[in-house]
Amino acid sequence: MILPDWLAARAAAAPDAEAVVAPEGVLTFGGLDAEALSAARRLAAVGVAPGSRVALALGNGLPFVVLTHALARLGAVMVPLNTRLAPAEASWQLSDSRASLVVCDDAHGALAADAARAAGARVLALDELEAAVPAEVALGRGTDLAAPQGIIYTSATSGRPKGALLSFGNHWWSAVGSALNLGVHRDDRWLVPLPAYHVGGLAGLWRGAIYGIPVVIQDRFDPEAANHAIDVGGVTAVSVVSTMLRRMLDARGDRPYPAALRCVLLGGGPAPAELIERCLAARVPVAPTYGLTEAASQVATLRPDEVARRPGSSGRPLLPVEVRVDGEEILVRGPTVMLGYADRPEETAAALRDGWLRTGDLGRLDDDGYLYVLDRREDLIVSGGENVYPAEVEAVLLQHPAVADAGVVGVPDPQWGAAVAAAVVPRPGAQLDEASLRAFCADRLAHYKVPRRIWAADALPRGPGGKLLRRELRAQAAAHAAGRL
Repeated sequence: MILPDWLAARAAAAPDAEAVVAPEGVLTFGGLDAEALSAARRLAAVGVAPGSRVALALGNGLPFVVLTHALARLGAVMVPLNTRLAPAEASWQLSDSRASLVVCDDAHGALAADAARAAGARVLALDELEAAVPAEVALGRGTDLAAPQGIIYTSATSGRPKGALLSFGNHWWSAVGSALNLGVHRDDRWLVPLPAYHVGGLAGLWRGAIYGIPVVIQDRFDPEAANHAIDVGGVTAVSVVSTMLRRMLDARGDRPYPAALRCVLLGGGPAPAELIERCLAARVPVAPTYGLTEAASQVATLRPDEVARRPGSSGRPLLPVEVRVDGEEILVRGPTVMLGYADRPEETAAALRDGWLRTGDLGRLDDDGYLYVLDRREDLIVSGGENVYPAEVEAVLLQHPAVADAGVVGVPDPQWGAAVAAAVVPRPGAQLDEASLRAFCADRLAHYKVPRRIWAADALPRGPGGKLLRRELRAQAAAHAAGRL
């Protein structure tokens, strides 16, 4: 199925309407359309052709948005690089994705150069691209839903990340499903403080073009700046993860959010119960969501008006998506599911079976079809034959008034096979005592779920989308047990 080009259609219908509000300024739909056409011709002049894989080492800003649409016009495949990676990690992703070109801004030029050197890719700075003479090439003005749009790397909670090959159809149906669930208002403005190289951030950019609403992007997350955008910038919806939302609420204090704010889309893992309760008390229109890179962001989302009635749920699946639970594993089927892992046929075959994506996440469906996410299968702790879900223990720890953040992993134990271990980040000025924390947990959890080891940390290892990197946390737990921390 080929649809009209989303951006071109919006530019024709409302050329003067705001499309992107960024740190560098504002682009209307007409302006963004013109910039994307110009950038596409300049990319063609430097050798980018249909099917080329082009990496972007860019921060959140107008160039990222423009090049996203420019590469789409050329039929090239975008590979957004996590700009927080070490050069060796970025180089591995360049090699794995077979990206031949890296476009970078000044802030990430050194990362791009180091990564590209080892991967054998070419680096092109934004000012070099701007200096290129546009090529007179035919550009696509339609959107082939079956065509690949980008390779988005998973957050790698364990092992190497994998590049999920997402199609334009994946993004289209994700946006349509979200609109059917949460609605689209003519005056909507969507704030996206998530990095654009993360699937949640990228999904926000595509939603803006498809819905014809402005997307407000920030170059880095700052709770005060996010709150300011909501207060004075007319923001009606925002995409965040739990750590972001908690910081926004902490910075806000007792001041209520304006009535125009109608949706706080909360992703990045199971939403902590204490955070949801805090939102309900403050009348924050939170919408917990379950999603993953391989399904172009949202799979199921609980509407704000349902949150009080469905505690702990991530909502019903978006309309074009089906969810079922096999044993305890969540399976997803529908037009938002990726084409596969780029150049990884064996891993693709293992993940996509009989049309269903095996997510590796654990959950359950209630009788009304609402999804409750428990944890990831690989993160499950089996202690003395009993199953312990780390997210459940983390939720209890986060209820303690002295705890700002918590991460739980399993560690080897000679008696029980595995023991529960927890790293906690104290709130400013708070004193943490392991014995009191264990007693706090013992009042709320079965004995086998109470952490046997607890240590204080300055921060937890988290990916760009806020997901806890348990592989790194396990390494920290081992170092702590050995006395190296």
